[in-house]
Amino acid sequence: MNRRRIGTMVAAAGLSSLLCTVTATPAQADTPASWESRALGLSSAQRTTQGEGIKVAVLDSGVEKDHPALAGKVTTGPDFLKDGLQPGDPRWGGHGTAMASDVLKVAPKADILSVRVIDDKKDHDLEFKNGPSPVAQGIEYAVDHGADVISMSLGGDSFGSSFNEDETKALAHAAYKGVTVVASAGNDGDVFNDSSYPAGYPGVIAVAAVKQGGSRAGFSTVRTYNTVAAPGVGIVSAKNTGGYEPVNGTSPAAALTSGVVALILGKDKDLKPSQVRAILTKTAAHPPGGYSPLVGHGVINAAAAVRAVSKPPTDGAAPAEYRGKSHLASPTGEKATQHPPMDTTLLTIGLSAAGAGLLMVAGAIIVTRTGRRRA
Repeated sequence: MNRRRIGTMVAAAGLSSLLCTVTATPAQADTPASWESRALGLSSAQRTTQGEGIKVAVLDSGVEKDHPALAGKVTTGPDFLKDGLQPGDPRWGGHGTAMASDVLKVAPKADILSVRVIDDKKDHDLEFKNGPSPVAQGIEYAVDHGADVISMSLGGDSFGSSFNEDETKALAHAAYKGVTVVASAGNDGDVFNDSSYPAGYPGVIAVAAVKQGGSRAGFSTVRTYNTVAAPGVGIVSAKNTGGYEPVNGTSPAAALTSGVVALILGKDKDLKPSQVRAILTKTAAHPPGGYSPLVGHGVINAAAAVRAVSKPPTDGAAPAEYRGKSHLASPTGEKATQHPPMDTTLLTIGLSAAGAGLLMVAGAIIVTRTGRRRA
């Protein structure tokens, strides 16, 4: 079972307290806009489509459906985490509520299907669990219950990341059913830059985060699986305890992108995931060279993406007949089950340095504990 880590939520105290004093009316209230609205071209896009009739499955820590920004828009699905937490607990629905509000900020007429698959715990959760992957179960449930988009602002392992077979099968099921899947790229860009799943799975639209001005946010993971980028710094989002607060991370970037996908499908619901992906990548503000692991194909442009729906690209995901040689040869002479020798010099040096560091830390702990006993 993968160790799951949600996107980092960092609030600016002054702005948070100011936003929390806003009184919401009994009817649905919109989440206050921050700079992402202009960066994505939302006002223009929303004049054409607002995601009506599109169901976005938010696989997260739960969604507080009674928040004014979400009232009447959320259907609560099962809790696949099954950890005993209930709505009202501080660790239930904090992250998920924020992400759902970000989706609706972009696509206000979309519907949210909340499926709980993670907990609002701190980063680097080292707790191991047996049994089926809650994320895989959540994907299957969302697909089988009419989701048009699956939004996953989650992922990753603390030290090195690996994929899960159940999740790959669930994602294959989503692709077969024509469901577009979006995931956050990860927040390890300024630490270990670990790979992150589900963003790293084939077919998933992996979203990096940018700050105002369009350059990569320092925390955003840099990987060749990054597809596009979206605003991810200071994104004002709903709190599960009421009010609003600014959030940082690739999590809001992915949620905003899921909202843009809902806008696209709101204009043409028959588009396939490969077409949605092509629209996002072709209409994005491309970095030099057209692609970069920092921000993928660039910052998405909701207005341009919605306009591109009128002339969608051809679905290139259809099966194709293999026309190569009857038997694939091994050009290097290496057997299929072996790898060529790898230069391990740098790895050995790194491990040696890490070992020395651990010995120094262990020594310091022993000295500290000895001193405390003496005291």
